[in-house]
Amino acid sequence: MIYFSFLVSIVATIGSLYFSEVKGYVPCSLCWYQRIFMYPIPLLIFISILINDKNIKYYLRFFSLIGIIISSYHNFIQFTQQKSSFCGITSSCLTIYDKWAGFITIPLMSLIAFIIIFALSFFINEKVLLQNSKES
Repeated sequence: MIYFSFLVSIVATIGSLYFSEVKGYVPCSLCWYQRIFMYPIPLLIFISILINDKNIKYYLRFFSLIGIIISSYHNFIQFTQQKSSFCGITSSCLTIYDKWAGFITIPLMSLIAFIIIFALSFFINEKVLLQNSKES
């Protein structure tokens, strides 16, 4: 499960960089807050695998739960088109750049990634981490 969490967080991180750097989408304030809580996750997982940190599940729960709260709020204001005091002047949190299947937006993908990481953190088995360190 730790490896799948790592994969999800890497895809989310690379995806957000793709949207901003390649497609030129300007991230809003809430997008930046979501990035703040997503970007450390792959690094934390990688280091925890290397040093066999059994507390990784708690770090993942902390970062992903805050990410869930922020992205849930972002989805709420985006779907209801309600203005928010968190939205900056440079870019609007209400802007929907792309919609896949008619309803999947970038903040929704962020929410799904955070939920997956949060849920998987409950299935991280300390024995698996110990076994991986013994094999090395």
